Amino acid sequence: MPEAATEDAAGDDPLGGGRQTADTPGQDGSQPTVVLVHGAFADASSWNPVIERLQRRGHQVIAAPNPLRGLAHDAAQVAARLAAVPGPVVLVGHSYGGAVITQAAAAAANVKALVYISAFMPDAGEVLGELAGRFPGSQLEPALTPVPVQGPDGSPTADLYIRTDRFHDVFAHDVPRSVARLLAAGQRPLSAGAFTDRCTAAAWHTLPSWALISGQDRGIVPQLQRFQARRAGSRTAEVPSSHLPMYSRPDAVVALIRAAIRAV
Repeated sequence: MPEAATEDAAGDDPLGGGRQTADTPGQDGSQPTVVLVHGAFADASSWNPVIERLQRRGHQVIAAPNPLRGLAHDAAQVAARLAAVPGPVVLVGHSYGGAVITQAAAAAANVKALVYISAFMPDAGEVLGELAGRFPGSQLEPALTPVPVQGPDGSPTADLYIRTDRFHDVFAHDVPRSVARLLAAGQRPLSAGAFTDRCTAAAWHTLPSWALISGQDRGIVPQLQRFQARRAGSRTAEVPSSHLPMYSRPDAVVALIRAAIRAV
């Protein structure tokens, strides 16, 4: 298993090894593409602070759409996007997006490393709702508003939103309120079925992984994040952030992604 490391500051290199410029090739001689997968209640623009920093360093970045319609559907969509990317990929998932990349990467031969940001990291056979329930303390469920909708097969289901008056405190307490209000207003719903879907494959068993632990997360509690990272043998860094370190600690997020790039 990779040796874990912990970093409480938003430095450029939390796991050591020096700085890397984008023209430094990976082990196979090609520069990997960073594919970012957003989580629930968000869209690809949630990665904008990270994308800006990675692009400034010359990295090729794709922020893949995550439909938020359920784990099997979303993983298949992301896997299809990965299949269209030439060369090696460093695949990054935030929050629910971590579960999506865990399953999607099992069907994508070009993925060489996984990076989890404040994320779910389920094992094969696990259900997200049950996994979250192992470590109580999340403030997310009481803050959710269900909206009745029809599923793809016409059966009744629900879309889940975070109440706008709870978004800042539950999801983004270290992000400026003005930014949190914008994110809350533009949030995309997660299908309620995502919490009951069963993960069918866990790519972290065969791929190296990195995990950023948000030490003040009120959505996915830090204890769960640490447990998952230990179980996967992930190289870890920890920052005292909310569930949205892409906004409050973007340099730490970028540093962890770049640590994974160096290993590809």
